[in-house]
Amino acid sequence: KHRERSEQISRANASKYRGKVLHMWYSGKLQDKGDGGGSAALKERGEMDRAFQWKLEDIFADDAEWETTFNMVEGQLGELGKWQGRLSESAATLLACLQLRDAVEEVLTRLYVYAGLKNDQDTRASRYQAYRDRAGSLMVQYHEAGAFIQPEILAIPEEQLQQFLAGNGQLESYRHYLDNLLRSKAHVLPPEQERLLAMSGEIAQGPYHIFSMFNNADIKFPTITGEDGNKLEVTKGRYPRLMESDNRKVRKAAFQALYGTYGRWTNTLSATLSAAVKRDIFYARARNYSGALPAALAEENIPAQVYTNVVETINRNLTPLHRYMALRKRLLKVKQLQPWDLSAPLFSDVKFEMPYPEAVDTIRSAFHPLGETYLADLENSFRNGWIDVYENQGKRSGAYSWSAYGVHPYILLNYNNTLDDMFTTAHELGHAMHSFYTNQTQPYHYHDYTIFVAEVASTLNEALLMDYLLKQYQHDPQRKCYLLNEYIEQIRGIVYVQALYAEFEKTIHEQVEGGAALTAESLNELTRELYQRYFGPAFAIHPLYAHNWCRIPHYYYNFYVYKYATGFSAATALAQRILAGDEAARDAYLTFLSRGSSDYSIQLLKDAGVDMTQPGPIEATTHLLDRLLDEMEGLMNAEFGVRNSE
Repeated sequence: KHRERSEQISRANASKYRGKVLHMWYSGKLQDKGDGGGSAALKERGEMDRAFQWKLEDIFADDAEWETTFNMVEGQLGELGKWQGRLSESAATLLACLQLRDAVEEVLTRLYVYAGLKNDQDTRASRYQAYRDRAGSLMVQYHEAGAFIQPEILAIPEEQLQQFLAGNGQLESYRHYLDNLLRSKAHVLPPEQERLLAMSGEIAQGPYHIFSMFNNADIKFPTITGEDGNKLEVTKGRYPRLMESDNRKVRKAAFQALYGTYGRWTNTLSATLSAAVKRDIFYARARNYSGALPAALAEENIPAQVYTNVVETINRNLTPLHRYMALRKRLLKVKQLQPWDLSAPLFSDVKFEMPYPEAVDTIRSAFHPLGETYLADLENSFRNGWIDVYENQGKRSGAYSWSAYGVHPYILLNYNNTLDDMFTTAHELGHAMHSFYTNQTQPYHYHDYTIFVAEVASTLNEALLMDYLLKQYQHDPQRKCYLLNEYIEQIRGIVYVQALYAEFEKTIHEQVEGGAALTAESLNELTRELYQRYFGPAFAIHPLYAHNWCRIPHYYYNFYVYKYATGFSAATALAQRILAGDEAARDAYLTFLSRGSSDYSIQLLKDAGVDMTQPGPIEATTHLLDRLLDEMEGLMNAEFGVRNSE
């Protein structure tokens, strides 16, 4: 499962701003809408039950109110400029400017979220495509208008700034924000240079946008012979399902179709990725950082040892993954595990049918360890228009949670009665409840939370759900083995593979910083070496699999992927304590959900009971993989005997 952040303005120079304006968390399991006759059977949105659709009137009553608010915010942008050159006058002046900035940004975010949600519920509606573009352009104007604020604050002598804080109770609430800003003082440029960097934001997104258009719109794959003997065009949407086919020939054909096509574009894609890496290095050097990695970590004040812990700890604990690869090879009865065997079902006879109402009941039961208050607020999400459940004509695929301050969060699903859909729902509810509690508790300037902690709540929810299901099916060995394998696959994909991606990204940035050029050949060779080392001797690295770097959007996100591994490991540690009945751990976790960005992410997790500067949480997750393998192998030996023999 690849879960990726999306819809963030100006990733490349985001360190210039206080944090994300767009608070959106995305599960990128995209669905193919052109598969068979499925799309033809889809209903138009107006034909569907409103009880399963979100209520966007909770943001704006109608489009007319959106237009009125848009015009109001547009007019307010000029008001920001009136404070330029004055922030050192007094505490009251500084406070007034910060409050105006926050007020404008708060409403601007609601404008964008409304436009985005309207657009996503039916992407064919040109009105909301235009709304989204207009809101995005207004956001860029807002950042340009406020580009003077941080440099001016940093120009105030620190002693004077401390006097401002001591003498004004309202300004005191901005203390952590100001301390965090002072931390970056050496890396903030004079106002005109900041303005130039802000203006370069859209240009800096060129490598990602080019890759995205190529990867999502232009690239086409050949046809293969499907399981039914008929010709089938391979698409990115169909590919995951083809990789889960019981027919190994179909899996291999789909693999060759996809990777063979990427293989013909390696020179172009290596140039695009190289441009993204050089972009990261440019912004790091422009802001006087020693390298791209410390620059990327600085925004969230993450110590470099956290990143290196992920890579080094996983490399010290590859044996459990090698063990799983060997088990997978034995169960599939193949001489060598090939890339097209990595997603092949091990328990294809097991089927889960999970209608949405049943999934809701299951989630309620699974989340019981979080307490009555959490359950009551969860019920509110189910009943009061937070969730858009089912697919309709024109609806955006995938799933996400999106939040704007002052309004309850929203969740987009395309629910199709599968076990994975239920887990996706639990995942997005984690994001939504994190946003809900933070927005309830924190002032606007601390309502956001960093990407580093974003996946903790969502992954903890999945851990609670998995634990509940394993207990529910403890007397059904086949279903329990299926679930254990799902859990193992989560650890493989979210911890081990993301650590592999993190090592890849760290290596290519270091190569370019050292003066080397990124070429298709060098990227292929690095990919080959990493996959063979991580997956172990049971895995055979097919020559085409060396092109895997070509299709990974995460490599354009500037050192993002390691946060999957840290988030999963932190969530696992917290979930295990909560499931053990530790009420203090539960209360600390719920407090964590309400703290937003009122402290540094590392400290927020420490206060919740997890220290990510140490290898312990990552190491514990690798040990969990070992225990899950023990349990699965024990069940299989007891129930199926020969299935686990060489």
